[in-house]
Amino acid sequence: MLNSYKQYTMMKIKNYALCILAGLVFSSSVHAYTKEEVEKRGFLQCGVSTGSPGFSTVDAKGKWAGLDVDMCRGVAAAIFGNADKVEYLPLSEKECFTALLSGEVDILVRHLSWTFTRDTALAAHFVGVNYYDGQGILIAERLGVKKLADLKDVKVCSPVTSPFEHKFTHYLKTEKISFKKVTYDSIDLAIKGLEEGACDVISLQQSQLYGIRHGLTALENAVVLPDVLSREPLGPVVRQGDDTWFNIVRWSLFAMINAEELGITSKNIEEMKISNQLDVQRFFGQEGPGGKGIGLSDDWAVRIIRAVGNYGEIFERNFGSESSLTVERGLNKLWNNGGLLYAPPLR
Repeated sequence: MLNSYKQYTMMKIKNYALCILAGLVFSSSVHAYTKEEVEKRGFLQCGVSTGSPGFSTVDAKGKWAGLDVDMCRGVAAAIFGNADKVEYLPLSEKECFTALLSGEVDILVRHLSWTFTRDTALAAHFVGVNYYDGQGILIAERLGVKKLADLKDVKVCSPVTSPFEHKFTHYLKTEKISFKKVTYDSIDLAIKGLEEGACDVISLQQSQLYGIRHGLTALENAVVLPDVLSREPLGPVVRQGDDTWFNIVRWSLFAMINAEELGITSKNIEEMKISNQLDVQRFFGQEGPGGKGIGLSDDWAVRIIRAVGNYGEIFERNFGSESSLTVERGLNKLWNNGGLLYAPPLR
C-alpha cells in the first residue's frame, strides 16, 4: 500500500541532522562551473524524491512525470533546447544534500522545505519557490467535518516517525479539542488505520496528503481540510559558489511564472512571437538583454515554454484538472489572482 511513501517512514529529525552533517562535510566542495560541466556531460543530473504523486513519479516504462520533473526539464530545455536531456536520481531525505553537495546531482528538487537553517547551515541555496505548501489535515469523511475548528472527540493517527504530529496535537490542546492518540510505527500503518476506522485524522505536509488520499481504496474515504498549520515553501536547490548556475535555475523557474502572467503558453507561443507588447518581446529575446546575463541563447525562455509550458500548464497537468489528484491551486495561483506566485520581470 502506498509504496511511493515508504521513505516517509524514516525518522524525520534524524534525517534532517544527517543532512546538516552532509552540508558540513561537503561545504568546501564548490563546483563553480556547473553549466560547463552539464554541457560537457550532455545532460542534466536532477535529484528528485523517491516517489511523490504530482511532484515526481516514474511509470513502468521508466518515464518520469511531475511538477518537479518539469522543473528539471525546463532547465534542460533552456540549456540544450531539449527537455529530455535529464537523468533523474531518486533520493531519500537522508541522502539528498549529500548527493547535491558532492556533485552527484546538479539540482535538488522538493525534499525539504526552505528554512533559515537549511539555507544558511548548508553550502546550498534555495533558488525560489515552485510550490507553496503547509502542514495539512486528512480526515475520515465519516466525521462530516469541513474545517479544523469543527473537530471534536477525534482519534488522531499518530505515526512516531512524523515531525508534524506534535504541532497538530499542540493545536488540539490549545483549542481544547478532545482527542485520543492512536500510535503507529510508520506513516503507512497510520494510513491503514485511517482506512480501517481505527483512527480518524492524520496531519502531514498537505501536498503529501493529496497523494495519500489518491492512494486510498476509495477517494471519498478521506478529505483534505483547507486549514494549514504551517508554511512549507518548496523549490529547487543548488550548490553555493556558482552564481551563473544559480541564476540559470532561478530564472528558468521565473520564466515559467512570467509566461503565465503574460499569457504565453506552449500552444500559442508561435503566435505570440509577433506581439508588439514590450514585455512579451523581452521574453522572446527580441528586446532587452536576451540570454547574455546567464550565458544562454536569446530564446532560452521560449525554449522552456515550448517544451514544458508555463507554470499554470505545468500545475494543471500534474495537480489540477488534467491530473487524477485534482488539487486546487490555492496559494500557488498568480499574485494577481489571489495567490502568492510572483516573479521579477524579464527586463
